[in-house]
Amino acid sequence: MSKFIYAHAGDADWKIALASCREQIERGLQDAPVPNLGWCYVTDHHTQAAGSIISALRENLPGVHWVGTVGVGVGAGAIEYFDEPGIAIMLADLPAGSFELFSAPERLDGAASGFEPFTALVHASGGTPDLQAKLEAASAKLTTGYLFGGLSSARNQALCFADEVLPGGLTGVAFGPQATVFSRVTQGCQPIGPLRAVTRAQGNYLVTLDEKRALDCVLEDLGLAPDVGDVELRQQLAQTLAGLVATGEDVSARPGQFGANTEVRHIVGVGRKGGLLMIAEQIKDGMRLAFCKRNAEAAEHDLLRIVEEVRAQAEAAGGMRGALYISCSGRGGPHFGEPHAEFRMVHRALGGETPLVGFFAGGEIARHHLYGYTGVLTVFAGA
Repeated sequence: MSKFIYAHAGDADWKIALASCREQIERGLQDAPVPNLGWCYVTDHHTQAAGSIISALRENLPGVHWVGTVGVGVGAGAIEYFDEPGIAIMLADLPAGSFELFSAPERLDGAASGFEPFTALVHASGGTPDLQAKLEAASAKLTTGYLFGGLSSARNQALCFADEVLPGGLTGVAFGPQATVFSRVTQGCQPIGPLRAVTRAQGNYLVTLDEKRALDCVLEDLGLAPDVGDVELRQQLAQTLAGLVATGEDVSARPGQFGANTEVRHIVGVGRKGGLLMIAEQIKDGMRLAFCKRNAEAAEHDLLRIVEEVRAQAEAAGGMRGALYISCSGRGGPHFGEPHAEFRMVHRALGGETPLVGFFAGGEIARHHLYGYTGVLTVFAGA
């Protein structure tokens, strides 16, 4: 099978950027199979033009179905358009009947058409009501249970594409068994203390861990004295996050690393008198939690590890045709120390020739989990 075709351009005028992408696509289509699925990611500088962009793509490539979303940044190959105008496009020629688009999670059901959804790429708005429940319901409709994708991070309007421009919700494309995909999650945070059991919680309030006051536990893990001043405490907690593992989830991971089932959330408040912490997530007794910090060096090592794993799987299955990488909007080149650093690492680790596109999300999705500070790499393989 042929490799996918990809294109990208950055210009404040979306028509100029799209014209550049079209030229690249036309060159790539020479002697190539006719594509039937396309990804389009645009930065929020082009939000108002999103409808025109999708319409133009459908007019120029009438046999292609389009999915995508809007973010603060997009990436293609080794280039990141972060907080600047940018368009990233990828085209695939997949086997007939191997995918179906959906504009709402309840439509992620191929029973009527005979289509069997194995995996699915999902795009969503963070403001979608009952988003976590919708992710779990969508995952349950898949043979593998595996979703991959992310939330729009647009600062003006969260839009998703599924052959039309939609105002958020949960949309995407489901893939059948004929489309071979391999996917991994890379964590961007490193635990600074032990994994503890949540022994008392109420809503967002974390009361005790291992039967000890939650505040005492985080002070211990941070190496702070119990009488630390309020200003320093606030500063330290602003740089500290909580890595949560739901009850019943596997916690296996390498020493000093989080497993793929860990969801990282901010500490958003503290009650010194009661020793409480407020977490940006609903906490339940029986969950496990480890305090953590973002760590660029650890994130780089983990990113290269998962790229190596996915690449090995894909090459054993016939080779890499194309790749999709969705990273947190808090990562990207700025997090790794220089412009374009994250996509450049992924592109090089994939071998430098595999078509690669993606975007920077307001939350990353893998299986039924909604993550933060992670990256989700998915490679399409084929003989």
